[in-house]
Amino acid sequence: MKKGFALLSLMFVVSIFLNVKAQLIGGPEISFEKETHDYGVIQQNADGTCQFSFKNTGSAPLLISDCIGSCGCTIPDWPKEPIAPGRSGKINVTYDTKKVGVINKSVTIKSNAIENSSKIIRIKGEVKN
Repeated sequence: MKKGFALLSLMFVVSIFLNVKAQLIGGPEISFEKETHDYGVIQQNADGTCQFSFKNTGSAPLLISDCIGSCGCTIPDWPKEPIAPGRSGKINVTYDTKKVGVINKSVTIKSNAIENSSKIIRIKGEVKN
């Protein structure tokens, strides 16, 4: 029982130390101006492209490794080069407006950010003919 408690205590102290170390050292951080784009009502076959602006608010280069749309009708395009600390970038999301109906889709962004290495942005609205 004592060995188990000692091991658990040691693991707790080590996890706190690693968390504090990561915060002191810093790293890349991604911050968005907006996390949801509302198309409102748009016409069928209209241009369904929108932009999500972000900034690297961290202290190391930010690298976006992948952006994944929630379906084949949602296509993201993102910068492939590292974003330096303090610099900004844009992720373009194109929604295929051929289909009439409500839009409620997401894009999962995978990066080397220390806090949110997997971030979700959303698009919403309605396509009418």
